[in-house]
Amino acid sequence: MRRLRSIPKADGFFMPAEFSLHHGTIMIFPERQGSWSDVPKAQEIFSRIIREISKSEIVYVLTSDQQRSRAEELLSGNPRIHLLAIPQNDAWARDTAPTFVINGKGELRGIDWQFNAWGGEFDGLYAHWEEDNALASAFCEAIGVDCYDAQHFVLEGGSIHSDGEGTILVTESCLLSGGRNPHMTKDEITEMLKNYLGAEKVIWLPHGIYHDETNEHVDNVCAFVKPAEVVLAWTENENDPQYPLSKACLEVLQTETDAKGRPFTVHMLPIPDVPVCVEESDMEGYVFEEGEDTREVGERLAASYVNFYFTNHAVILPQFGGENAESDQRAAEILQNLCPDRCIVKIPAREIIVGGGNIHCITQQIPRGGIL
Repeated sequence: MRRLRSIPKADGFFMPAEFSLHHGTIMIFPERQGSWSDVPKAQEIFSRIIREISKSEIVYVLTSDQQRSRAEELLSGNPRIHLLAIPQNDAWARDTAPTFVINGKGELRGIDWQFNAWGGEFDGLYAHWEEDNALASAFCEAIGVDCYDAQHFVLEGGSIHSDGEGTILVTESCLLSGGRNPHMTKDEITEMLKNYLGAEKVIWLPHGIYHDETNEHVDNVCAFVKPAEVVLAWTENENDPQYPLSKACLEVLQTETDAKGRPFTVHMLPIPDVPVCVEESDMEGYVFEEGEDTREVGERLAASYVNFYFTNHAVILPQFGGENAESDQRAAEILQNLCPDRCIVKIPAREIIVGGGNIHCITQQIPRGGIL
């Protein structure tokens, strides 16, 4: 693996859309008790997602030495699932694994951003993230892919969405937060994203999902389903704290165009009808480390159906169950209409959302590129 200090855009590389063909997906086998109130149950749900993704692409599962036997127990016998012994602090592959870019020849490279646990000492979520920050480079080394060194810039994969045609979606609440790159202006961050993602235009949405502890990642509020076509997390309840956040995003999308000058088609994807909150039973399983963000009973979690994941043949969609059975089904129907060539795979996701994110947050796509 070469560690590159050049600029991806200057080298002819760009970030494809998630809905484009994948070589594979990266996931991390969960074990951190400060994130997962029921670690064995979380491992079972992760494994179900891994097996679903493996129906159409390779899945690289990063696991610690301590959890490898458990991962083998749940995932053995599948030739498309590869276990890799790469250390990590937690299981958010979207934010700690490399962002991948390709060029017109189909060559594949990774980008190693700096990771600081969503805010470092300013407002980060745990005190130690050294292994997470080293993960992207280690993964590129493991699969033999060259890697761009972007350790001078703090960024998580969940804070960007690409249409593959020159347009990037981000949120101001995240990328302009005090714990990311406070020494840089909005214009400077825009140029950084364009240079490293091979883009022509960055659309800055003002907000994400209410109470999203990542400072409101874009992947929880708005996502491309096609070029110039997005889904937006929405609620018609004007008394819900999400309403003004989504409304402000809609106003931007209605006035902006993409990199090719096309107006956006916006599809509303309603959030769960009933807020998903931390329950008393959840608290029994948490073990928080010193300096780690904690949970409280009644705390509203950032539940959103926009946090789905495209595979080559499917959409993996979180479901929250219980009082949200109707909104679960509504989300599935909306996405099936928008993605008629893919099956909608509904996954019970409450064991994931108690960790703070959801299905998109625990996955990272590897585009179909060069031979690995």
